[in-house]
Amino acid sequence: MTPQRPPTSLRFGYGTNGLADLRLDDALSLLADLGYDGVGLTLDHMHLDPFAPDLPTRVKHVARRLDSLGLDVTVETGARYVLDPRRKHGPSMLDPDPDDRARRVDLLLRAVDIAADLGAHAVHCFSGVTPADTTPDTAWNRLADALTPVLAAAATAGVPLAVEPEPGHLLATLADFHHLRRTLGDPDHLGLTLDLGHCQCLEPVPPADCVRAAAPWLRHVQIEDMRRGVHEHLPFGTGEIDFPPVLAALAATGYQGLTVVELPRHSHEGPHQAERSLPFLHHAATQVASTPDASASHGAPTATPEGSRTP
Repeated sequence: MTPQRPPTSLRFGYGTNGLADLRLDDALSLLADLGYDGVGLTLDHMHLDPFAPDLPTRVKHVARRLDSLGLDVTVETGARYVLDPRRKHGPSMLDPDPDDRARRVDLLLRAVDIAADLGAHAVHCFSGVTPADTTPDTAWNRLADALTPVLAAAATAGVPLAVEPEPGHLLATLADFHHLRRTLGDPDHLGLTLDLGHCQCLEPVPPADCVRAAAPWLRHVQIEDMRRGVHEHLPFGTGEIDFPPVLAALAATGYQGLTVVELPRHSHEGPHQAERSLPFLHHAATQVASTPDASASHGAPTATPEGSRTP
């Protein structure tokens, strides 16, 4: 029996990259049983492998499963080693080798097709880290060129592409997203994935202000706790984010997509984190903030790499 949900306009999901030790069918059943509205589905070898020889059959099965469980979905493309078993998140759209860049583009095109077949509300992606000896202009040109066919496919499929600012990447901040948007001529199907932890980590303004500034372009939202200047995804209540004002700001935008819990380094306790995260979020979403946003006192440190304090 699905738990009764408190009144909130926000719709919460959980990322399968935080449930990597579960079969996909089991992960989807778990999330439905816990009362989640949807799932952030990372295309990866252990769940929905985008290079599986029987991919169309698998996609049809997942579509039926999502429908039967009443789960919405976002397709995410942040699998660590799905393209290269030796390079985390490699190759990227910024690689010097055009064939390597084409492999990343192929993955994104596959993701768009899968998203359309699943009825997903967005496809998530990120830029990648700028390679050594690559100028910023060259990197931005490579990114724009790589995304052009993906945006065309997204427009044809009617699925927004939601680019995520990622600490340490070429496209790391909201300002970088707007640089890309202007470079590409502000295409309709280019949207934003806003990771609220990344806002706490890196942006010069508090997360609630980031939400308000990003509202016109929001197509996907990820959420976890985080500390200023440290790119480490943390369970709720173990970082520095004051969530009620952030979620209030998000609700006020009218955003209708999923807000997906992003805890990829906690798969070893994924079912436990999924169980505790949703009540936390529902409670935070229904609170009236009685104090100023605790994250309002921001400096401007340089973020350390993800997991830099993880044993």
